[in-house]
Amino acid sequence: MSQVISIHKESSKGCTDARPLVERGQREVFCGLTGIIWLHRKIQDAFFLVVGSRTCAHLIQSAAGVMIFAEPRFGTAIIDERDLAGLADVNEELDRVVNQLLSRRPEIKLLFLVGSCPSEVIKLDLSRAASRLSVQHSPKVRVLNYSGSGIETTFTQGEDACLASMVPVMPSAPTDAEPELLIVGTLADVVEDQFVRILNHMGIERVRFFPPRHAQEQVPIGANTRLLLAQPFLGDTARLLQARGASLLPAPFPLGIEGTTAWLQSAAHAFDVSKERFEAAVAGPLSRAQTALSKAKLHLEGKSIFFFPDSQLEIPLARFLSREMGMKLLEVGTPYLHRQHMAVELAMLPEGTFLSEGQHVENQLDRCRAFHPDMVVCGLGLANPLESEGMTTKWAIELVFTPIQGYDQAGDLAELFTRPLVRRMRLAA
Repeated sequence: MSQVISIHKESSKGCTDARPLVERGQREVFCGLTGIIWLHRKIQDAFFLVVGSRTCAHLIQSAAGVMIFAEPRFGTAIIDERDLAGLADVNEELDRVVNQLLSRRPEIKLLFLVGSCPSEVIKLDLSRAASRLSVQHSPKVRVLNYSGSGIETTFTQGEDACLASMVPVMPSAPTDAEPELLIVGTLADVVEDQFVRILNHMGIERVRFFPPRHAQEQVPIGANTRLLLAQPFLGDTARLLQARGASLLPAPFPLGIEGTTAWLQSAAHAFDVSKERFEAAVAGPLSRAQTALSKAKLHLEGKSIFFFPDSQLEIPLARFLSREMGMKLLEVGTPYLHRQHMAVELAMLPEGTFLSEGQHVENQLDRCRAFHPDMVVCGLGLANPLESEGMTTKWAIELVFTPIQGYDQAGDLAELFTRPLVRRMRLAA
């Protein structure tokens, strides 16, 4: 335990003042609509109705192909040429679809209208539509809206936009309320349960998660709310929560032993947990994580890795792989660099790490080919071409869909990177 903490303190400078290469050009990323795939599993009484084209409907169905054996809680209200030409009243059509949906699915308590394109394109103001429908179906169903447009959002920003749309309707906490910890960002239920056990063991009893598992579990927000981000791509959500009076706790993200320990320490410090009680709470899971990572490190240590920008998880992942797995960072690309939220992570990166923000995919491909790294983390569209050139790749999307946060998932996180290397080694044998 003390060794993990001292490592964090030794490298206080890292890449804090690093100036990333900023690129603006052709991008290769999923749009924010794909966030629905994990959000609809998390908020169990919500439904996501995408208002857009048949192309968007095909995207959602393809991305969620694993759900074919269950009736999912998302769908598409398709806008076609007749709507765009003004031959039909789009608002009337939308009302008809929503009424049909809610009559068929009475368990829905929260309905999101998700724009697949800006309102200038689909000729429909979803904000006004959501307000009208929310009044119409209140109090049984609340209707909110956000944009998942690929023009306006990248892959994981869909979650940020979704959660940000929920903040204005969160109830206000009483001014004399007890301090409460609010963990922000979608986590698997099993990960939430693990964190709750550890935090309760520390003596932190008032713990909530946002988004909640059920829409009716209203999360109060106010000056006594302490925010701990579980995901690095929630810039707008955090800003709106802070505007409601909540305070953001500085911390890295809970990936690997170091990240999870420092993340939990931030909460412990905010709630005046003693060092002895903290160490007792994390001792068991930390020991299990050390055992799991020692095996994975045999495959990863000394290997080089190159990150294409995709999910904004790149910097925390790079920190974990470099400091705990001994990997060499050739380039760490991220769609956006939020310096406040990444301050602790940047300080923990090896000094001199090459960072890039945004993307010009052709230029980055040239740099990647010149490095010829042992592993490339990239989107699905780049993985097969790079594999055909002899490179080993890891799909960035898998790192979002898989539970990787916390001590008990540290081994699973490391295995996501060891598996492609082991596969390549066996194929070459």
